[in-house]
Amino acid sequence: MEKLLCFLVLTSLSHAFGQRDMSMKAFVFPKESDNSYVTLKAQLTKPLKAFTVCLHFYTELSSTRGYSIFSYATKRQSNEILIFWSKDIGYSFTVGGSEILFEVPEVTVAPVHICTSWESASGIVEFWVDGKPRVRKSLKRGYTVGEDASIILGQEQDSFGGSFEQSLVGDIGNVNMWDFVLSPDEINTVYLGGPFSPNVLYWRALNYEVQGEVFIKPQL
Repeated sequence: MEKLLCFLVLTSLSHAFGQRDMSMKAFVFPKESDNSYVTLKAQLTKPLKAFTVCLHFYTELSSTRGYSIFSYATKRQSNEILIFWSKDIGYSFTVGGSEILFEVPEVTVAPVHICTSWESASGIVEFWVDGKPRVRKSLKRGYTVGEDASIILGQEQDSFGGSFEQSLVGDIGNVNMWDFVLSPDEINTVYLGGPFSPNVLYWRALNYEVQGEVFIKPQL
């Protein structure tokens, strides 16, 4: 009996923290909350001097209020990397607590694919929406992003791993992250669904933990 209980505990933990292929699936956040979210476990061994994040999301909130799309916090900085939607403005992108905005002239209710990249050497930020680039901007030149990360989907972190607000209601999928800047051709490959294996977060071999009312469903 003791061996059986041990096996059941280990099986439960492997489901919560194990690696899973999420191809053609999405995390669904069906209602507003302050306790439903997904924690992602990154493959990071050193600070980031560049990165690219790509993902799909789908929500009806864009015309009603702001919400967090991707939240990467460290113990020194709760908004180390933040991708956020601000009502009446568009996308807010933050590195090391400093923010820049990418305006969106028209809000549509449809699944959206975004990619954003940043490099320390120049501070250049690129932001792509459905395969189309926005004007390049500059942010936090010379900065280094910490590797002791708490990465959360579905909530914005106001402290490391907690103090949640601005929850997402909708779907998030195809979350991938690299520790370098993807080229325009590589961004286009990712947008079209082609293979380009990430080395920080990989949707086809994702380590994650679900808290609260979050469900895994087929992508729409």
